[in-house]
Order: sequence, then C-alpha cells, then structure tokens
Amino acid sequence: MKLVNEHVFVTGGANGIGAAIVLDAAQNGAKVSFCDLAVDAGKKYEKELTEKGFNVFFHQGDVANFDNLKIAFDAMVAKFGPVTGVVNNAGVNSNADPVEMTNDQWNRFFDVDLKSVWHTAKLALPEMRKAKKGAIVNIASIHARMSFPKFFPYAAAKSGVIGLTRNLALDEGINNIRTNAVSPGYTLTPLLESWFQTQPAKRAESMAVQPLGRMAQTSEIAKVVTFLLSSDASFVNGADWIVDGGLHARFA
Repeated sequence: MKLVNEHVFVTGGANGIGAAIVLDAAQNGAKVSFCDLAVDAGKKYEKELTEKGFNVFFHQGDVANFDNLKIAFDAMVAKFGPVTGVVNNAGVNSNADPVEMTNDQWNRFFDVDLKSVWHTAKLALPEMRKAKKGAIVNIASIHARMSFPKFFPYAAAKSGVIGLTRNLALDEGINNIRTNAVSPGYTLTPLLESWFQTQPAKRAESMAVQPLGRMAQTSEIAKVVTFLLSSDASFVNGADWIVDGGLHARFA
C-alpha cells in the first residue's frame, strides 16, 4: 500500500497501459482519477473498480484541449483533493507520410502526444509547489531512441516527452517534485493488437526479436510507474526507465 493518502491522476486511463496503471495505483492505496475520450469504457471501468472497493473516479477529458482537460481536472480535485501524482499516459500512434500529412493532422498529433504533458503540468504543479511534494511520470516509448519505418513523426513526439521530463525534473526538483519517464517496448495493448491485425506478419517478426521470448503485459509497465510515483523512488528524478525486456540492448 505504498500510495496510501495519494491522489493519482492518470490520462488515457480507460484502456491498455493506462487502465493497468489505474488498477495498480488503486491496489496500492491511492485515490485514482482518470480521464479518457473513450467515455463508455471509462465509465464501465470506474464502475467495475468501485464495486471492488477501490477509490476511483472517471471524467471525460481531452488532453489536447487545455480548457476541456481543466474541467475534468477540477472535477477530480473536487472529488479527491489536490493531485499528488500525475501519469501522462494518453497518446496515439502516427503512421503519416511526411508529404501527405496535413498541418491539422500534425498539430492534433503533437497536441495529444507531447503538448498534453505541459497541460497536466500547468494544472497540477501549483498545488504540488505549495505542498512541496509531487511526482510526475510521463509514458514515453523506446521509439524515442530507435524507431520503425512508417511511424512518422511518432519518434519525435516521444523524444520530446523525454525532453520535457528533463526540464520538469530540473525546474521542479527544488520543490521536491520528481519527474520521470517510462519507455515501454512491445506491450500487449489494444493499440498494439490493432496494429498487428493490419500487419499480421509483424507479430511473428516482433516476437522473434524479444530477448525474453515474449512481450510485456500492461501490468508489468504499471508496476514500474507506481514505483516511480511512490516514496520508494524518493531519489529518482529526471530518469527514463526503459521497460522493454532488453530489446534496446539488441544489435539490429
């Protein structure tokens, strides 16, 4: 119960890694609020976890739109009090052609995958600074270091997430606010499964290069996140935790 008395806010918490983080944080004693654009899935998950006795709260929220996100954030604070931990998990893939991609598509993608980290910081940092306490965990990706053809400009956004992690760690450390990133490798999420469905041969190719002979479960990513949110990680700041089963160590 390493997160007792904490209020953890998770973006993109209705599915995949985000849902696993919501569950693990709640299992560790936190009050957990989460937002998502998948309203039906979010409400269903909130009901499921509440019936199991966990303190969770869902509110529709678009991380790309600050005003919309603030409505969700304010409702969460009204429910559970000041946010002490933030997990920036919401994100989308991009498989754009650099010539065909439109300006609007570019802006929407970066608003979700990168700008949203700034949005949550604007919302959560004032109270964290007052309390002289807080933890932020940004979900990046191994794509920040190495990428894959036809993923433009996904790697740029995830590299930016790690850059913002460094900035926040250096600027807010004096306030006892720690900021870290987690970079998952292949993780069995609905997003990954949908990609495999469009390119079936890639599943076997992806499995063949896994040093542990398997891909990650979402719960394995979540456990690293909740560690970084907790006081067990009290001197971990500005780090990027690669959780990919050793994939980054493999020679191409």
